[in-house]
Amino acid sequence: MAVCCVRAGAPGALGSNGDTMPSEWSNDEMSSESDREAAAELRDLEDELCRLSGVHAVRIVGDRAGRPVEVHVLADPSKPAKQTVRDVRAVAQTVFGIELDHRIVSVAQLNTNDQNTPVGIELTHSEARARVNSINIEAVGLRAQVRVVLVENDRELTGYAEGSVASAARPQLVAAAALDAVRQGEPAAEAIHITNAEISRIGSNRVAIVTVVYVDPPTELVVSGSAIVRRDRDDAVARALLDATNRRLARAERGRTPG
Repeated sequence: MAVCCVRAGAPGALGSNGDTMPSEWSNDEMSSESDREAAAELRDLEDELCRLSGVHAVRIVGDRAGRPVEVHVLADPSKPAKQTVRDVRAVAQTVFGIELDHRIVSVAQLNTNDQNTPVGIELTHSEARARVNSINIEAVGLRAQVRVVLVENDRELTGYAEGSVASAARPQLVAAAALDAVRQGEPAAEAIHITNAEISRIGSNRVAIVTVVYVDPPTELVVSGSAIVRRDRDDAVARALLDATNRRLARAERGRTPG
């Protein structure tokens, strides 16, 4: 793992015992109404920064007034760390009206391959699993159509789903389109039914969770899949659907006997 950090001293007073004074809080620790509003804005900023190209995760620490005092970014090496810092500052300023001092922004760069597998670990051809290639969402009036393209070995699998344009329905639509794409390459996926798809906050992370049911009458098996929100929520939902389906479908494939 190669790590490149761009960082100058972040503000923050230390007490006599070396602990951080209460003037500096993480955005999960604010308790009053105004604090909660400030924390919500910082979480929104985290979400927006995660949409930047090459950025996988963002963690912001704010003071009691909701001002960012530390911005930690996990990114890939697709562009220089200094450029990532400039992009972070530009988004904060133009979208939220927050001016960030470059000295409080730290960027760690991790070397990963295209399938998010740790460097040095390669999957054999038979173990390679589908991965998300692209997600496209088009809204017309009150309806939305989602297209998810997966890549499996040398094949592209495209799935579609259509439904309400409501934001609450979006994770379910993305999961349905991803499942439709899986079915293009694996007919056994017809036995899978999606019961729930949502984005939840677990600790300091946002996590996509998809629950599915495998139907093999009279048996029904409930399985869940999850994925940390990295680039955006739609991508995480699609990856969570794959997490819920890949392993079991792979076992079913291995268990088949030639006809």
